[in-house]
Parts: sequence; structure tokens; C-alpha cells
Amino acid sequence: MNILLWHVHGSWTTAFVQGPHTYLVPVTPDRDADGLGRARTFSWPSSVRELTPAQLRDAQVDLVVLQRPHELELAQRWLGGRRPGRDLPAVYLEHNAPDGDVPSTRHPFADRDDLTLVHVTPFNRLFWDCGSTRTEVVEHGIVDPGHQYTGRLPRAAVVVNDPVRRGRHTGTDLLPGLARAAPLDVFGMRTEGLADHLGLPEERCRSADLPQSGLHAAMAERRLYLHPVRWTSLGLALLEAMHLGMPVVALATTEAVEAIPPDAGTLSTRPEVLARAARRYLEDPEAAAEDGARARRAALERYGLKRFLDDWERLLTEVRS
Repeated sequence: MNILLWHVHGSWTTAFVQGPHTYLVPVTPDRDADGLGRARTFSWPSSVRELTPAQLRDAQVDLVVLQRPHELELAQRWLGGRRPGRDLPAVYLEHNAPDGDVPSTRHPFADRDDLTLVHVTPFNRLFWDCGSTRTEVVEHGIVDPGHQYTGRLPRAAVVVNDPVRRGRHTGTDLLPGLARAAPLDVFGMRTEGLADHLGLPEERCRSADLPQSGLHAAMAERRLYLHPVRWTSLGLALLEAMHLGMPVVALATTEAVEAIPPDAGTLSTRPEVLARAARRYLEDPEAAAEDGARARRAALERYGLKRFLDDWERLLTEVRS
């Protein structure tokens, strides 16, 4: 099967393209947001093919995976008038939790009868108002990076992009209090100047934008993974940390309460409880390693790649029938 999808979310797409199909990824001359083409920092198989808009016009496409509202019109234009959901089977993959007036947030693809709306967590499906559109949940899957955990550095790893701009969403305002309990290493895009923004000395809050190839090894050297995010979909970095064998200290919000078992770390809505848990791991490396091993077992069972691909294969078969 030839599946058209845009390169929107590198980590998620890396798992999806491990399946048995051919994946057609649009590419534009300047590799803008609608034409990133193949990933440069993730390992993708040769079954992922770059096609220009001109090449897509006559390409054999069996199914379209939409991920942003404007892709419906874009796909129709680039596919020579073929309409996803009408002339071609289509699903809309929603990566995010709703925002704004959350209890009443209407999904932009609500009340449609021409496609299936796929959520990545049960929490997201619960909170989006999708009207009469058929909805499914296919939970995340991770390409297993292996049990790399050493925890040799008595610091907490945090992975977040754009923490200054996103502020309370990502729990950036909680970091000063947590940094007093455990020094932080914050990895992600646009993290430069974070310590100054928070009024923290560099030793208590370091930041770096590492390439994907080096991120897992750097995370696994830290004693614990800290997830202070208030409101987001389930972060793939959190699941990757669990796969690495890291113990997790996280706010008990959104899907985290389902993803992290109680013996794999600490979940709480009280930052002071998270601070105590982080401090305990710094003082007890053996307990950190034991909880991290349980986190890895739980992640492999629920978020393993085979389960993810099997779920998608079932859904894609249903959509095409």
C-alpha cells in the first residue's frame, strides 16, 4: 500500500514508517513545513520515498494520513483533484490534546462521515469534542532504544521544546522549585537562556539542543526523568525515557496517569511531592535503577513497536474496506 503523509512529527513518524508499506512524503525545494521530506536526524527505512507536488499529481496513492487541518485542501490540490475521504481512503491523525476552552473544544474535523479521526491517547479522545466523526485510539509505539540507563550523573533530565514561550503548559514555572531539589539538564529546541529566564544559576539548570542521535545516551546518564508538563498530549520523550530504563517523576496530568505505573516512579499534582521524589533518587541510586527497570518493562508492554504497528494495520485495513 502507498500511504501519503506529511513529515510533521519526527518521533511519531519514525515508528509509523517501520510498517510494511511504502510511505510517500512530500518534499519542496526549500523543505518548508509542507515539504520537509525524509528526516535528517531520525533513521527511516528506504520504504519512505520523497515526492514533489508535481510527482504526487499522478502518483499511485492508496490512503492518506492527514495531520493538520490545511492538509485536506493541500492533498486535493497536489493529488490532481483527488479528495481524501471521498476519492481516496483517509484518516486524520490528531497528535495533540485540545486547547482553549478545553471542556467544549470542537475538533476541526468534527461531524464528518468521510474519514476516521485517530487519537494517540484515550485522554485526548475523551477531551476533544469530535461530534459524529468516527474516532479511534492508536496509542503510541516506540522504536526501542534499548536499556541504556546508567544514572551516573546525579541530575534530572527534562525534555521540552520552547519552554520559555510555552510557559505554564510545559510547567516551566515549576522548574525553579524542582531545581532546588535536583539540578536539571533541559534538552530540547529553543532552550537557550532558560536558566537566566528562571533566575537560576547555570549549575542548577543547564540546557542543550542535542541531535536525536545523542539525546538518548545523554538522557540515560541522568539519575531520573522529570516530566513537569501540565497540559499536553503524552510526550514521546517520556515514553523513550521509560524505554531507556529511567525512573520517572511526573505531574499526574493528562495521559501520564495511565502511562506510568506506580512502581516506576512518582506521580503527583503536588510539586513538593515531586521534589521529594527527585531528591530521593539522587540519594538512592539503587532505588532509581530498580524503578527504572520497572518503567522499561511497562513501556515495552504497552508502548512497544509491534503492538503499535499491529493496531495501525488493523485500522488501515478497516478504513480501506
